[in-house]
Amino acid sequence: MSTRWVETTEDNMAGIAAFLKNAWNKEPVILASCAIGLIGFALPLISPITKYTGMINSSVPYNYPVPVRDDGNMPDVPAHPSEPKGNNLEWLKNL
Repeated sequence: MSTRWVETTEDNMAGIAAFLKNAWNKEPVILASCAIGLIGFALPLISPITKYTGMINSSVPYNYPVPVRDDGNMPDVPAHPSEPKGNNLEWLKNL
């Protein structure tokens, strides 16, 4: 069993160009809407905003903390909401 490799040649590219030219001449609205749809699908995948959105979402907790009474035996619970404990979000300020 052999694997068939597909190579792009000038004939293939000319055929694609002829198809697009013919489609644009016959149905420009359909071709434009397909192009807009493909761009709309691909843009979020290559957008840098997607990276920063993922970073922000990973730093925000799913469950917001409930205020607890400090009995003196909870070193990981901040005494005040503005006390700097937890993940450092300096990278978010420097965007």
